[in-house]
Amino acid sequence: MLDQGSTPLVQVRDLKMHFPIYSGLMRRQTGAVKAVDGVTFDIMQGETLGLVGESGCGKSTCGRAILRLYDITGGEVIIDGTAIGQMSQSDLRPRRPMMQMVFQDPQASLNPRMTVEAIIREPLDEHTKLTTAEKEAKVGELMDAVGLNRRFAKRYPHAFSGGQRQRIGIARALALNPKFIVCDEPIAALDVSIQAQVVNLLEDLQEQFGLTYLFISHDLSMVRHIATRIAVMYLGKVVELAPRAALYDDPLHPYTKALLSAVPEPDPSLAQTRDRIILQGDVPSPANPPQGCNFCTRCPAVMPVCRKVEPTFQEVQPGRFVACHLYESTGTAGQTAGRS
Repeated sequence: MLDQGSTPLVQVRDLKMHFPIYSGLMRRQTGAVKAVDGVTFDIMQGETLGLVGESGCGKSTCGRAILRLYDITGGEVIIDGTAIGQMSQSDLRPRRPMMQMVFQDPQASLNPRMTVEAIIREPLDEHTKLTTAEKEAKVGELMDAVGLNRRFAKRYPHAFSGGQRQRIGIARALALNPKFIVCDEPIAALDVSIQAQVVNLLEDLQEQFGLTYLFISHDLSMVRHIATRIAVMYLGKVVELAPRAALYDDPLHPYTKALLSAVPEPDPSLAQTRDRIILQGDVPSPANPPQGCNFCTRCPAVMPVCRKVEPTFQEVQPGRFVACHLYESTGTAGQTAGRS
């Protein structure tokens, strides 16, 4: 899964995050919601990996599990050479500064009783031994970096717009000089006019500080703008992983094809020639996924084997990974069939 000459900063191996279901008078566990069910990928140093999929597919849970905001059910996460998947939260605390998160809702992720200065300074209070003057100087530098006026440092979050609140969240995430940031749909709650500003800010900060991003989103057009490579999730599993240009120009997995066919085309002449793929049925419950391939209940190219055997997530072209029986070790003929 490694690009030649690149070093993976983040390695995720067979990550599972299952939430137990309890029922009955004795509150016994009767099942589990398989929010993330065997996810594997690498994120290279300095790149942005886009993680896309429809609502409820497990994108945000995957991002939080990678940062160990949850105690994971299974698998392993290696960040900067250190395996953190099974670490206790107390042992994990010294590793926290290098991995941070920008949350989806800037309104909910900021304490309304704290000033902007206190919000950005809080990670410095928890993890550093800087003097008060040094912390004030650092907060000022961070506000400058994300485009916030230092004069607003004593104001509270309610006094800011959605885009400004998200900039506060980004400044807080940058406070401890992290190497890796999970951006959990950071533009979903913002107006379209503000979204481009926040994405451009993230790109500028990545270049300035050498950051590595996991960018979670359901906005495929925005992911195309910011991501280096893209992983597509469906019902807790990654079904396709490919470089940006290859994925958008020639998607392999039937689900990826359906997702991309739903992206609006601004050119009316091109829009008329595009084939819209309409998926039938609803997404199955992650508490009771179908046997075999998770996508078999809605796939337009379903085969009998899809309903019995789970496909292997494998490399079918250089740098391109897909979990689909159309590409299961059948050589060029199978790959051609999959694209037809």
